[in-house]
Amino acid sequence: MPHPWQNTSLPAEDRAADLLSRMTLEEKLAQLAGVWPGSESTEGEDVAPLQHQVNEEVDLDTLLPHGLGQLTRPFGTAPVDPGEGAAALARTQARVAAGNRFGIPAVAHEECLTGFFAWGATVFPTPLAWGATFDPTLVGRAAELIGASMRAVGIHQGLSPVLDVVRDPRWGRTEESIGEDPYLVGTIGTAYVRGLQSAGIIATLKHFAGYSASRGARNHAPVSIGPRELADVILPPFEMALMDGGARSVMHSYNDLDGVPSAANRRLLTELLRERWGFTGTVVSDYFGLSFLELHHRVADTPARAAALALEAGVDVELPAVRCFAAPLRDAVRAGDVPEALVDAAALRVLRQKCELGLLDPDWSATPPALPQVVDLDPPVMREVARQLAEESVVLLANDREALPLAPATRIAVVGPLADDPAAMLGCYTFPRHVGVEHPDLPLGIDVPTVLAALRAELPDAALTHAEGCAPPGPAAAPPGATATSAAVAAESRLARASRVAADADVCVAVLGDRSGLFGRGTSGEGCDAADLELPGEQGALLDTLLATGTPVVLVLLTGRPYALGRWSGLLAAAVQAFFPGEEGGPAVAAVLSGRVNPSGRLPVSVPYTTGGQPWTYLQPPLGLRGEASNVDPTPLHAFGHGLSYTSFSWERPETDTATLATDGETTLRLTVRNTGERPGTEVVQLYLHQPVARTVRPVTRLIGYARVPLAPGESAEVHFTFHADLASYPGAPDGGRIVAPGPLALRLAASSADADVRHTVPLTLTGPERAVDHRRRLVCTAEVK
Repeated sequence: MPHPWQNTSLPAEDRAADLLSRMTLEEKLAQLAGVWPGSESTEGEDVAPLQHQVNEEVDLDTLLPHGLGQLTRPFGTAPVDPGEGAAALARTQARVAAGNRFGIPAVAHEECLTGFFAWGATVFPTPLAWGATFDPTLVGRAAELIGASMRAVGIHQGLSPVLDVVRDPRWGRTEESIGEDPYLVGTIGTAYVRGLQSAGIIATLKHFAGYSASRGARNHAPVSIGPRELADVILPPFEMALMDGGARSVMHSYNDLDGVPSAANRRLLTELLRERWGFTGTVVSDYFGLSFLELHHRVADTPARAAALALEAGVDVELPAVRCFAAPLRDAVRAGDVPEALVDAAALRVLRQKCELGLLDPDWSATPPALPQVVDLDPPVMREVARQLAEESVVLLANDREALPLAPATRIAVVGPLADDPAAMLGCYTFPRHVGVEHPDLPLGIDVPTVLAALRAELPDAALTHAEGCAPPGPAAAPPGATATSAAVAAESRLARASRVAADADVCVAVLGDRSGLFGRGTSGEGCDAADLELPGEQGALLDTLLATGTPVVLVLLTGRPYALGRWSGLLAAAVQAFFPGEEGGPAVAAVLSGRVNPSGRLPVSVPYTTGGQPWTYLQPPLGLRGEASNVDPTPLHAFGHGLSYTSFSWERPETDTATLATDGETTLRLTVRNTGERPGTEVVQLYLHQPVARTVRPVTRLIGYARVPLAPGESAEVHFTFHADLASYPGAPDGGRIVAPGPLALRLAASSADADVRHTVPLTLTGPERAVDHRRRLVCTAEVK
């Protein structure tokens, strides 16, 4: 007769509770711990903070009799053939299950920010590129494919998406974020959650909360924002992904929030997340985040105290390896310093999740679905979706001289240190840039065409010449015997060749940008924060040199953040922005340059005019805009939401059902969009809200809806936005709660957040009593294209 916890007809909660009641303290604590096999023996640079300082060699024989909660990065720690990796994970899981008396396997987790984090797996565009697509449906499809590939080889949990709203793009992890607007981040992130979890993978929301608002945009630096900014900008994406997306896991952030580290913040992890929002999933620590409480935040003096603070706050699982939730916590519980009930609550959540994953079922098998077949992690269907995402994410910033599309038979100088570099397509959370750089003899494992190679394929009748022009951005080792003089001569020689190549061409395509890395080993990525927003290295001087030739220059940026381009405003023939567009990024950029693909990307972050106006995002009240009180002008060169097309559109006949709306009411806003040009194209209609008067200071405008509208030449479509009064709520109550207040509103139909791009303004007045709302409010303005 099976025990109740083995009965698949019972609710997961009941099964988990029955199993918990049979476990010893050591067995319960084992479910709260992870191990990171192989990481302690890697000889390269750290890929996580404190990795080689506190990560110790794992003795599975000692751990396994009590069980194991999580296995960390079985594919993303070192290069492994996908089939061999799946087989090795299956052997480890069989060992874990056989080692404890209940036969419980571990949850295996992996990174999946730009695809399954494994050698040979498809590399999709980075999240900032997701934001540029304004296409949740396509992002959700990519996540579904990513999740299916992970599940097929035995992975259960993915450490994505990142829902940090960009507050200062100097932050190195800007590339991992979706954008500077909470609505865009929330809707795109929610689509990713749904896609990943539809494939049976637990999505993990990162980083809860405030991580991107650090002082000086420095990684791990303190965060001192107020409760209204937290409620209005930082938290809404998490609310959306939990309320609408059903995310099953949350990862706490490294930062402190007004002096309280997130890992020890009970108000954040328990009172808000669980008690107010009703979250029932697991809270996992960011890597070594519990040890941070002792070693960096210094709010604990021992691992035991760090464990107590985290457990009391609401952290369930210590990742990536066990240190605090092991013997130190066990001894604290037995000494009466920590209630065992806290351990029980966390272990119950972990066991319930394992039950939901099928890991407690009697017929569970360690052999994943992909075996024994050949494992292909980069199949054509995934490359196709990666290509679509990349194409939709490319933003045409400017085309002042109509230099684009490029003529099919012309002389083109392709210049720049990133023009023929596959790494230019890849963010720091891709296997080649995260792990592969520590294995220089390792093949990429995937085909990543460069911009130069893609242009040659795209424009076979064009005469292409190439020159690097300058050294790649980021730190680089000097060749043996090099001196300062020889380096200067080499730089001058590169620059002179680039100038000659450009002068002899009809048009020059300058491919510049970032090189991703970790902890200062790149110009973008985790721990690669920027002191300013000038183009890295010698690239600005190279661009000046190219412009001096008189040849029209088309700037192509492959970056992880926006850079200040005002210095070249009006001088460039055209400018194109791509944010680490993944393995199909080269062909996508080339297709936009040739005109085969009509660009439809829109900026998820503003492009600054100068670096002096930073930090800045478009979500500013009147005093945050240009004014007479300061000589510093923060106005961007290109606003959030900006993006051009090779065709033209008209926006006609906006109307709503009513000019007045109750504070709990709903109305439909309709707009006709027509392609008035000669090419097929996609317009991105953006809906912004302006509140002339409010109880607290409000942004002049903020995004509340958007729709992609694909149209053939001469074709039209009607866009319907369903606007609910909840979308006008803001933190205005004395206790910090959200309210919907009566009064005038303006619904702005716009091509970007800039005033000049507002196509129509529809006035609307809210009437009736002021309402208090919470996380159950309407979070999304649905859009239909008819």
